[in-house]
Amino acid sequence: MSNIAYYRVSTVDQSIAAQQHAMQQGGTVFDESFKDEGVSGATLARDRPGFAAMLKYIRKGDTLHVYAVDRLGRDALDVQGTVRYLIEKGVQVNVRGLGVIGKGVGELILAVLAQVADMERYRIIERTQSGRDKAKADGKHLGRRASISGEPAARALLALEQEGATVVGVAQQFGISRQALLRLRDDPEAKHAIEARRLREQLRTMAE
Repeated sequence: MSNIAYYRVSTVDQSIAAQQHAMQQGGTVFDESFKDEGVSGATLARDRPGFAAMLKYIRKGDTLHVYAVDRLGRDALDVQGTVRYLIEKGVQVNVRGLGVIGKGVGELILAVLAQVADMERYRIIERTQSGRDKAKADGKHLGRRASISGEPAARALLALEQEGATVVGVAQQFGISRQALLRLRDDPEAKHAIEARRLREQLRTMAE
């Protein structure tokens, strides 16, 4: 009878350390652990490499410990199917904060929680899409505006030096964001700044 831990994070920039710390607070010592890093929660449980390896390893009498309900599947149906499979295999499922999930009432509670998680995820998606649709309808630009480099960047810096020039006006003139233009201006060692100085000297020579 072993205690098995499973961890998952959606991106490689995230760490499972927080999950490990939280799950060890109860004093449980894990005999084996499996993890999926950089694996989206939208992936079916059985299609996650770490989870699939865990399913092959775990045995009757073992207890699987997970940080949250969504670690057990992509959606409510996947969670229910995964839990039912494990229970029928003789494996206990322990969800942090909920305890051991058993047949009957335990399965029902888990199913409801998984459904609530689904609904919240879909609400977030809907709110995000509604915001994008409204922004498009208002004519707002979505996403990062293109940046520039080389001589165009140098000319943008020269334009910014002209009397009466504004950051917003020059940014619009060269089709870049205000932030991108400020980054150009504040980096005197960059190649575009060196090129701007060269062009400035060239223009001064031509004027003489």
